[in-house]
Amino acid sequence: MSKKDRAQFKRGARFFQKIEKRLIPRFKGRIVAIEPTSGKYFMGFDELEAAKQALAAFPNKVFVFFRIGYPAVHKFRPLNIMC
Repeated sequence: MSKKDRAQFKRGARFFQKIEKRLIPRFKGRIVAIEPTSGKYFMGFDELEAAKQALAAFPNKVFVFFRIGYPAVHKFRPLNIMC
């Protein structure tokens, strides 16, 4: 991750910290896409829905994604695959 990417993520994370408590009661579990320069954000039930809204408003920007009320957007679990 480049310095520029880290800086954008930190800006987005700071903004998310400011708005998350206000969003949790109504939107817990939804995904937020934040445009770090402007602080504008877009919500969806999943990343694709949030990304589509964000890209419609800011077609050439980078977004940072967070899940409202949770520490991570995704949870990785081992797969139990039967052969």
